[in-house]
Amino acid sequence: MFYTFMTRVVRPILWLLFRPRVIGGENVPSYGPLIVASNHLSFIDSFIIPLAIPRPVTYIAKADYFEGGGLKKGFVRWFLTNLGHVPVKRGAQRAAMGALEQAVEILDNSGAFAIYPEGTRSPDGRLYRGRTGVGWLVLASGARVLPVGLEGTEKIQPIGSSRPRVFGPRPTVRIGPPMDLSHYGDLPPAKARRAITDEIVDTIHKLSGQEFAGTYNDRANGPA
Repeated sequence: MFYTFMTRVVRPILWLLFRPRVIGGENVPSYGPLIVASNHLSFIDSFIIPLAIPRPVTYIAKADYFEGGGLKKGFVRWFLTNLGHVPVKRGAQRAAMGALEQAVEILDNSGAFAIYPEGTRSPDGRLYRGRTGVGWLVLASGARVLPVGLEGTEKIQPIGSSRPRVFGPRPTVRIGPPMDLSHYGDLPPAKARRAITDEIVDTIHKLSGQEFAGTYNDRANGPA
């Protein structure tokens, strides 16, 4: 019922407020397990991507968003929980693996799960090296990867801003063809995870047009 409400009421409102340009929407499979992998420029990314993908998408979200009291925190917790978001503590490897294991369950049920390979938002607009959690997820689930390149979302809600700019700059969402990375399964696990992650990030790089930093985003503090 909540997703129906989101689709019929909230989604059209958000579309009018942010007016995203979607390129490659025909590449989104209508069914089957799918890992949506994107660059990450702004908090608003997790709202822009679902506008471009016409099927339910579950995210990993910072545990901070699910904690605390007050009306605002309570609404955010209710909203994210009903969307099926999975809380994870930044820098806690065990918690991160638990979230990825939940992601496998979602994918095993033919769902779509979104992940930011960089681990957290880019502090300067560049694309950072991917953490290998996405590689682990590909190997564990066998799901295809839908690469997404975002452009302009940092202008809607820059890091440090408490609210997005509505009716402002239009973001662009570029969606590439689904990637079948099953051929990496013959490699040793650690090498396979690294190779899968690098290919995904390279594809996102081509879609987003960002400068590539070539290093990890230290703000993520996650496993490499």
